[in-house]
Amino acid sequence: MDAPIRWLSHLHHWLLPWRCLLCGDADANGMDLCADCAAELPRNTHCCQRCALPLPMSVPLCGRCQRKVPPWDAAWAPFRYAWPLDWLETRFKFSRDLAAGRALTTLWQREACPVTLPRMIIPVPLHHRRLRERGYNQAVEIARPLASIFGIPCRHDVLIRTRHTDAQTGLDAMERRRNLRGAFVLRNAVPLPTHVAVLDDVFTTGATLAECVRTLKRAGVVRVDAWALARAPIPGSGR
Repeated sequence: MDAPIRWLSHLHHWLLPWRCLLCGDADANGMDLCADCAAELPRNTHCCQRCALPLPMSVPLCGRCQRKVPPWDAAWAPFRYAWPLDWLETRFKFSRDLAAGRALTTLWQREACPVTLPRMIIPVPLHHRRLRERGYNQAVEIARPLASIFGIPCRHDVLIRTRHTDAQTGLDAMERRRNLRGAFVLRNAVPLPTHVAVLDDVFTTGATLAECVRTLKRAGVVRVDAWALARAPIPGSGR
């Protein structure tokens, strides 16, 4: 860090000290979360390697993936969707709390990638109506800095959400799949590498990611991985 930037950083810390979003600690290490609270966020340490479902121990395929193999080739979700990460993600997604999103993205950047890096990251798109209501696409805000760290392109213009769908919250897996069927199309004349990752903020049933993956594979992409900041457990599983 050169001298002017370092001086501005010190001035910002003195005038507007970083405060932890969870505990209010003023020594939040420049990312809106103190070290103790950041360490307490639930990591997805043990999971299914195919769908990132949290498990007591890591396995190549969980029972669900054995019964029905998902369309993506590998998955990465470094965190579990549980307290207090779920609170931060809700603030970021629905309350326009960009500080919460910035903290979560910074923490993801610090996690070691357990899969082969793709040659492009494609954020899950929002329908233009939802984008207008929310003001930004949370998947894009997460994907851009992550792609920058890995040195690979992030393309938010590859997939288009052509149909405004009902909110997924409260729908079961079958209803989510039905809700999203045919909701995404590929933009014409966009050159795609053979290996890409589709990125969303939260991986619940995987219906949204699966529909995006199928669209890309129909276009000839050989390998498509599913990435998400956090993976939700199976409802009622207690994990």
